Amino acid sequence: MRDASIPVFLLPAAPAAQESRFLLPGMTILAVMFLGVAFWNGFPLMFYDTGAYLAEGISGAFLVERSPVYSLLLRFTGGGFSLWPVVILQALMTSYMISLTARIEVPGITLKGLTLIGAGLTLLTGIDWYVGQVEPDCMTALVLLGCYLLLFRDGNLDRAARILVIAITALSVASHPSHLGLIGGLLVVGAGLRVFAKLLPPQLPSKWPLPHLKLTGIALACSLAMTLASNFAFAHAVFISRSGPVFLFARLMQDGIVQRLLDDTCPQSGYYLCPYRSRLPHNANAWLWGAGSLFHRDGGFAHSQAEDSRMIADSLKRYPLMQVRAALYDSVLQFFMFKTGDGIESQASILRPELRKDAPGELPAYLRARQQRQRIPFEDLNMLHVTVGMLSLLGSVLLLHHAALRGRWDGAMLPGLVLVGLIGNAIICGTFSNPHDRYQSRVLWLPALVLLLARARDPNALHPEEESGT
Repeated sequence: MRDASIPVFLLPAAPAAQESRFLLPGMTILAVMFLGVAFWNGFPLMFYDTGAYLAEGISGAFLVERSPVYSLLLRFTGGGFSLWPVVILQALMTSYMISLTARIEVPGITLKGLTLIGAGLTLLTGIDWYVGQVEPDCMTALVLLGCYLLLFRDGNLDRAARILVIAITALSVASHPSHLGLIGGLLVVGAGLRVFAKLLPPQLPSKWPLPHLKLTGIALACSLAMTLASNFAFAHAVFISRSGPVFLFARLMQDGIVQRLLDDTCPQSGYYLCPYRSRLPHNANAWLWGAGSLFHRDGGFAHSQAEDSRMIADSLKRYPLMQVRAALYDSVLQFFMFKTGDGIESQASILRPELRKDAPGELPAYLRARQQRQRIPFEDLNMLHVTVGMLSLLGSVLLLHHAALRGRWDGAMLPGLVLVGLIGNAIICGTFSNPHDRYQSRVLWLPALVLLLARARDPNALHPEEESGT
């Protein structure tokens, strides 16, 4: 009998634990592959938000709209001197999670097989464009892989692997507020599967994989602790995020709900936007980031949460069906928006001041990078990436269908969790922000990974099992 005083994540692995003799070389090979675009670029890829993370992490300026956890990660990896360590760390974390998943899903996989899977992801998906970018977008996929391993494969992990997966998952969740909703939703789904198993006939639950919620709960608790501690260190207050109402309000403005509210209630409501209701933008990005926006004139993220929250609550009360329709539309739109390259363009004029201030030694290499000097042909690249993305989504659905036909529910857990995670990511980003290609493209390499693993495990994985005729 197990000693209940020993935490489960510190117990030795079950006898079925995977052999890991190729884990380190496999990780190294995959990490180099996933940094291929950054090497080609001559510098880590940058996004518009990178400057804000640098300002927060290096200079210590608290910015409501950015996660202090990722900003501190930049500081602790030496972002003031070089931005290569943080993308190298991202590549190692990603390659570790993929290698571990491959070892479990394809028993006996060779180093060559793992390398081929990494090459397939590098050539066919946008994984390199996110792993090699100084931005927490690459962490979203790690939340999903980490939840899969902790919910369904904890028995295949030894003690060190459990601790590493918990740590990577917790750091990935804490790196962006939207990831808290993602892991929370997956925990709810896991709890629902356990309840469903109890409703099955007595002979079936043994064939139905039961998710183990404890380790995922530990990862969530660790991520909350990191989030609260980092926010307190910067703002001397305990909170998870103060920017949520601002992003949601911008999405409601884009959907025309704010305009409807102002037209119906002004001037009696006294909303601060009443005098400007005829001059409001109909685009969330224009409201949040546009030059001359009233949002920035009135204090930006630091001063608009209370009024935005009041208008959100009022619009929910007045127009519930309009809210539901808009959220559904934006979620579906977000699910199918996954072009690579959203925001990966020349940003010399935008990030030059931040780099000069917070990482001056990086400025010359940044300005020499291909991202700043020439246009990257994402139109051509997306002819491949979007096609592969659509096919991999279809293939994942087929894997679920075949698993159901065969009654092999254990084989349905990885494609099922990935699809649920993609849907959850689309709902969170489409509803609480507004649809952008990068929100979904950053995780769309996961269905391709699912198919590559299924093909490595069983060459006939996508073909329905034929009846024997007996």
